[in-house]
Amino acid sequence: MAFLSHLIYGLQLGAIYALVALGYSMVYGIIRLINFAHGDIIMVASFVVWYLIARLNVPVWLSILICVAFTSLLGVAIEKLAYKPLRHSARISLLITAIGISFFLQNAAQLIFGADPVMFENLFPGNLSLGALTVSRVSVIIICVSIVLMIALVLLVNKTRMGRAMRAVSEDESTAALMGINVNTTISFAFALGSALAAVAAILYSCAYTQISPTMGGMLGLKAFVAAVLGGIGSIPGAMLGGILIGICETLTKAYISSSFADAIVFGILIVVLIIRPSGLLGVKTKEKV
Repeated sequence: MAFLSHLIYGLQLGAIYALVALGYSMVYGIIRLINFAHGDIIMVASFVVWYLIARLNVPVWLSILICVAFTSLLGVAIEKLAYKPLRHSARISLLITAIGISFFLQNAAQLIFGADPVMFENLFPGNLSLGALTVSRVSVIIICVSIVLMIALVLLVNKTRMGRAMRAVSEDESTAALMGINVNTTISFAFALGSALAAVAAILYSCAYTQISPTMGGMLGLKAFVAAVLGGIGSIPGAMLGGILIGICETLTKAYISSSFADAIVFGILIVVLIIRPSGLLGVKTKEKV
């Protein structure tokens, strides 16, 4: 029974990693950018919801909608102001800019909210009984929401006009523009969608672990990046699979080995995957013209 409890909490943590990894994959799939500011967008979303509920007494449902809208606009603004001018520059320039945006968001949050962690109220309290097993309601919600969003993303990418545009831009930006696709709008949509996923992940993560801080996005973002690489960055099912595997591995390590080794094992997995299968479990090997 203890193993099942650890497994469910591993699924809970893995589902959060998966949501964050989906955001990484959305952006990388379009412009081949590892958006290292993505974890800090999650931090911003957590503080937005906390401030609306705890300080302004805005209803929960409205706070969630405002948070998703604000975070989506933030993602688009970052893309327009920071990434678009460097879109055709060397990739290292984009990478350094992403790291700079990450530090900017962290320090801005510290100036506005202070450096100390704040408590976040669980918006989905209570437990559910599954026979002899008791599971928190927020765990079930996190797992179900992650599955629903993954399915919705797969359908969006494969069945909608915008999804076809995103796939075309990811294949060849110049040819997509010649075919009448608005490349700027498509890229902005990918950033908005990835940031909206970050907002959902932020709300669920904050409810599950009930403490937020200006630096919370750093390690969360890195582990989600490991999950994206493990599953195959750019692959939506791969991001989901990688997140679940990393979450379960981390939870079982803490339960049966030591909490001190959890992070080491997670990043050890990244090294092994990069050596054995750089494209990830569900990634596709690509050839690059030189």
